[in-house]
Amino acid sequence: MSIDASAGMAAGVDARLIAIYLNDNLAGATGGLELARRALGANRGTDFEAPLDRLVTEIAEDRAALRDVMTRLEVTQDPLKVWAAWAAEKAGRLKLNGRVSGYSPLSRVVELEVLALGVEGKRALWRALARTCADDARLVGVDLDELARRADRQRRLIERERLRAADVAFGTDS
Repeated sequence: MSIDASAGMAAGVDARLIAIYLNDNLAGATGGLELARRALGANRGTDFEAPLDRLVTEIAEDRAALRDVMTRLEVTQDPLKVWAAWAAEKAGRLKLNGRVSGYSPLSRVVELEVLALGVEGKRALWRALARTCADDARLVGVDLDELARRADRQRRLIERERLRAADVAFGTDS
């Protein structure tokens, strides 16, 4: 893949569409990080605390890596999209969970399912960038393949915890 020096992007890559894509993913990463933090806070002192703590740390690191990629590619962050994702996560707390107020075992299941979707999207992001932008000199030192592998590991962790949460929520936990 050749580099288009005028745009700084590989030849044939639409910089405008990449910018939209990266901003959409940054918004998703923002919402996902807020959701992971909320789930961690609601699960302090439980068997779910340690894996959720790990996820919060890694999701924050992945969001920082995305922001670094955006900076390197000279993509301006869209604060409105980031704010909208933050607000949407807060509004998501109003969903019905089988209780009038407070956290229920169903809340944990739903949160883990939403986190799983977010991690799938993040994995797809890293893989798409590795395919379309890997030859961009500005991304030297960014290991997109390792970021995708980490997303795979996160997805497996979430699935294990989601199944445990389902056992607890639906009464099959022994």
